Amino acid sequence: MKHEIMTITQVSEYLQLSEMTTYKLVQTGKIPGFKIGRHWRVRRDDLDELIERLKNGERI
Repeated sequence: MKHEIMTITQVSEYLQLSEMTTYKLVQTGKIPGFKIGRHWRVRRDDLDELIERLKNGERI
């Protein structure tokens, strides 16, 4: 789905990481995200772009 917005829980399930690890990666900017109120959100498009960069050897 284009422009899908994901929660930390959804991102952690998608990446098969713990929620705490996902939260830390988003909070430090290693996974691009933004806050709505107190809650972090990640655009699916941004996450897929990050995955492609990682597949090409980039490290976070």
